[in-house]
Amino acid sequence: MSALLALLAGAGAGAYGFRTARRLRPARRYLVGALLGTLGAVVVSVLTGGCAYSPEVDAAQHILGIAVAGGIGLAVASGTSVVLASAKGGRDAGSIGSDIRTGTYRLGWWWPWALLLPTIVILVVFLYVPAVQTFTLSTKLVRLGAPRQIEVCLANFSELLTPNPWILVILPLIAVGVMWGLGLWKRRASLGSMSLTAATALQPFGIVVLLLALYYMFNGGPRGYRGIYVNTLVVSAGTVAGGMILGLAVAYLAFQKVRGMTVYRTLLIWPYAVSPPVAGILFFMMFDPTAGIIQHLFELVGVTFPNYREDVFLARFAVIAASTWKILGYNVLFYLAGLQNVPGDQIEASVLDGASAWQRFRYVVTPSLAPITFFLLITNLTYAFFEVYGTIDYLTRGAPAGKTSVAIYEIIRVGVENRDIGRGAAQSVLLFLAVIGLTVWQFKQSESRITYGGGG
Repeated sequence: MSALLALLAGAGAGAYGFRTARRLRPARRYLVGALLGTLGAVVVSVLTGGCAYSPEVDAAQHILGIAVAGGIGLAVASGTSVVLASAKGGRDAGSIGSDIRTGTYRLGWWWPWALLLPTIVILVVFLYVPAVQTFTLSTKLVRLGAPRQIEVCLANFSELLTPNPWILVILPLIAVGVMWGLGLWKRRASLGSMSLTAATALQPFGIVVLLLALYYMFNGGPRGYRGIYVNTLVVSAGTVAGGMILGLAVAYLAFQKVRGMTVYRTLLIWPYAVSPPVAGILFFMMFDPTAGIIQHLFELVGVTFPNYREDVFLARFAVIAASTWKILGYNVLFYLAGLQNVPGDQIEASVLDGASAWQRFRYVVTPSLAPITFFLLITNLTYAFFEVYGTIDYLTRGAPAGKTSVAIYEIIRVGVENRDIGRGAAQSVLLFLAVIGLTVWQFKQSESRITYGGGG
C-alpha cells in the first residue's frame, strides 16, 4: 500500500514540478511530469531496496518513504523542466534572459568543459562524493571505528520524529495548505485594496504555522529532536537578526564623514578575522562567574551576576552575543560597500521634499540596500546554522541541560563524541534539507521585492 502511495506521490509531485514547461500542451505537460516523477520514485525505491515500504518497519518510516519519493519526483521533473528551458536559448531562464544571446566557442564544444574541469573535479571530490556518503551513512547503524555496519533504512530519521503517524501526515498538509492559501489570496487581491493589505499582513502567519507544525512533528523525548529544533531556531534567529540590524546601524554611522573614520571602519571589520572558537573564549572570559569582567562590574554596584551556564536565557544570550559580534564585521563591510551606491540624487530629492532623516533611511536607503540585505540574509543564515560550533563549545558546551545545543553542535556531539555516525549523518541530512528549503523560500519571497538596477 505504501509503495503505491509513494508512486502516486512521485507522479503528483512530478506533474506539479513540470507544469511550467512551455513546449508541451497542458495535458501532455502534466502527463510527462507524472511519468518523470514516477520514474524518480521508482529509481529511489530500487536504490533503497524498497525498505521503507516493508511491513517490518514503523509507520513513520512508511511516511518518510512516501515523502522521499514525492521529493525525488519533484526534483526530477523540475530539473528536467529547467534543462529544457535552458536548452532552447535561455529565454525562460530568468527575468533578464531575453537580453542574453547564446554563442559558441571557436575552439570547439569541449573548450568550456575543459575550463570547468578543475572546478568540477574539486566539487566531485570534496562535495558531491561526501554528500552521497553522508546520505548512505544516514541509513545505517554504524559506530565510529566499528568494522560492521547494519542497514536500518530510515530508522535514524524516524526516531527524531513523533511516533504518531497522524501528526506526521496532517500537520504538514495543514501548513502547506495555509501557506498556499495565503499566497493565492495575495495573488488574487486587487492592487491597493484592503484585501491585498490583509493578505500581505497575514502572509508571515504561514511560516509561523509551518514552524509550529515542525515543532509538533519532532519527538520531544530524550532521543528526539524537538529541543534541538527550538535551540536552533532561537540561536539562529537571534544571531541573524542581531547581526544584520546592528551591522546596518553601525555601517550607517560609520558612513558619516567624521575625522578618523577610516581607522574606525578598519577596527569595526576586525571581528570578522577572529575565528568562532576565539570569539567563544573571549565571551567566556567576559561572562565567567568567577573572574569575568561582567561579574566584576556588577560587584562594584553590589549585585551578584548569575552564572550564565546555569541560566537558560543568559546562556543563549551569551551564545547569540558572541556569534553576532563575530559576524558583525562581515555585515558592516558589505553594508558600507552598499551605501556607496545609494543614489545621491534621490537623497537630495527627498531632502528637498522635506523628508526627515528616518524617512530618508526608511524609504530611500533601505530599498537601495535590498540586494545586499538578501545576500547577507543567506550568508548569515549559513553562518548561524553551520559555523557556531566553536563558539558554543568554548562558551557553554551545550549547557545548561542542552539548551544551547543547536543542530550543528548536536551533529558533532552525536557523531564524534558518542561515536554514532549513522545518527549524526541523519541529522546532518536534516540540517542540509532545512537550509536548502529556507534558501529556496527566501528566493521565492524576495524575487518580486528586490531590484538590482539597470532592469525594468
